[in-house]
Amino acid sequence: MSPPPNNPAATNALVGIWTLLLTAFVFATLYLARDLLIPLTLAALLAFLLAPLVTQLERAFGRIGAVLLVVVLIFAMAGAAGWVLTHQLSDLASKLPDYKQNIQTKLRSFKVPTGGRFTKVSDMVNELKKELPGATASEIAPVLRRPELTESRTQPEAPVSVVVMSPKDPFKLLPVLITPLLGPLGNAALVLLLVIFMLLKREDLRSRLIRLIGQGRISATSRAMGDAGARVSRYLLMQLAVNVTYGICVALGLYFIGVPNAVLWGAFATLLRFIPYVGPWIGAVIPIVLSLAVSPGWMMPLLTIGLFVVLELLSNNIMEPWLYGSSTGVAPVALIFAAACWTWLWGPVGLVLATPITVCLVVMGRYIPRLSFLSVVLSDRQALTPAEDCYYRLLTIGDQDEIELVESYLKENSLTELYDSVFIPVITAVEIDHRLELLDDNRRTLIIQSLRDIIEDLGARSRVRSKIEAPKSPSALEPVAADTQNSASTCRVYCVPARADRDELVGAMLGQLLQQEGCETQNAPPNLGVSELIGLVVKAGVDVVCISVVAPSTVLHARYLCLKLREHLPRQRILVGLWGATENVAEGTRRVRDSGAEAVVTTFADAVALLSKPVSPLIEPVVSEGKGTGA
Repeated sequence: MSPPPNNPAATNALVGIWTLLLTAFVFATLYLARDLLIPLTLAALLAFLLAPLVTQLERAFGRIGAVLLVVVLIFAMAGAAGWVLTHQLSDLASKLPDYKQNIQTKLRSFKVPTGGRFTKVSDMVNELKKELPGATASEIAPVLRRPELTESRTQPEAPVSVVVMSPKDPFKLLPVLITPLLGPLGNAALVLLLVIFMLLKREDLRSRLIRLIGQGRISATSRAMGDAGARVSRYLLMQLAVNVTYGICVALGLYFIGVPNAVLWGAFATLLRFIPYVGPWIGAVIPIVLSLAVSPGWMMPLLTIGLFVVLELLSNNIMEPWLYGSSTGVAPVALIFAAACWTWLWGPVGLVLATPITVCLVVMGRYIPRLSFLSVVLSDRQALTPAEDCYYRLLTIGDQDEIELVESYLKENSLTELYDSVFIPVITAVEIDHRLELLDDNRRTLIIQSLRDIIEDLGARSRVRSKIEAPKSPSALEPVAADTQNSASTCRVYCVPARADRDELVGAMLGQLLQQEGCETQNAPPNLGVSELIGLVVKAGVDVVCISVVAPSTVLHARYLCLKLREHLPRQRILVGLWGATENVAEGTRRVRDSGAEAVVTTFADAVALLSKPVSPLIEPVVSEGKGTGA
């Protein structure tokens, strides 16, 4: 009994359903197990951050001593920070009644327009002014005239129940005070315990993860873990440095501006800045409000707002790009999406952990083939290669975006690299898509013509540039020309297409590059018979014939033309260009050489280097002995 026929549509549907179910399962697990996963993730990140310090201390105190010393330092820093913050909060609470008069003055100074859309706002402000001590009759009258307030005064007030706690048994208050703290304290203790064991057993944990994830790919897994660890550690260290510097600048700025408890607000700014996007501005709200309460005028609030705006601009545009560099490798849009996703799953803690977790996902996608989509979606690397981007732009007929791409590419790369790395892959992709009927004849013709126009334009620019850069003094030109004529012989090259017009287009590129190096070149038209091509070569009388082959043309076409040329012109030097070939290059080179070619190249760079020498090896008999560079 024969097996059932394979159905690609059904297979793709099953794969899609399986992917959706797996994604739903992952998100459900992350959400339902967040009470366990959040402490575990926090502990792992702290272990990443503290591991370099522990490694340095191990040399003097040993593994256990180094870990215990780091833990003691953490407790000491946390205790000192807690004492300072508590003192600052107590001082702030004692000073708040002194700011009451300034708050009343500023509220009375607000003038809100009445009528239309501002009616409710105006009524609210008037109510606030009425409640202030020392309110005038003109401020109270508009409020008293409102009908809803008049009606409410005629209704009896609801009784208010007062609950008095008995002082005889103060221990009854302990559950009320301690219960809200048990959850955070328990999570902190769990995180600390996990950090200690992760630091003590970090090599063992790394080995187990390699065995669990690697599945035989130990080299790739170890590189992935090393890359992820380095990126996350660098990111956390740089973020700590940026945030601490930011907090110190906030504290100093608020101190000189005159805002009370500047150290407290600097510490809050440091902590809240670990929350991306919204954290810095949450930390700025309280100092700004406090500056409004403290100052009788408006200069202090304006200076406080300006301080935070300037610090944010400096941090986002100077410090972070300088210190972070390419440490994360995450695209900005992907980072925003990741922050929203992890906040939805894990709340505010997820917002803090979003960047480190996303960095790990990007590294996993870079080294694990099945997770490569993560690198494409989240990484800051270009989604399309320059060749793919050029092909995409050529498909959008009429936009002329490909010209902009070429101009941008040539600012950082040479014309040879443009032809090798961009145009050759584009031509190959166009011809393969056309053969697979993914591209119709008209669209293919338009794309090839657009490429031809760009190539001709680049050639014209090159000729104009050569004329401009040529020496204008005849007395200076003649000796140089004489020296060149005596010391070097110009190589004359005839470019022959192996089969189709794509091969002829690539020959035009090669001729353009060789002309820049001083060679004389000619390019045969496509779709000619072998006898016609041989006749053109005989008539041209050149030094080297270059046979161009571009996929989907094959080595078979180049071998046939090479054999015919060798049969009619036994002493003719022949170079074969397998342009853009990446597969079976050694086998193709051997077969073409057996057919009579002296050299084989796969890139324009190699061809130009071979043919533009003062005395080209292809003009010397040494090539016939098998020393061509393309071998």
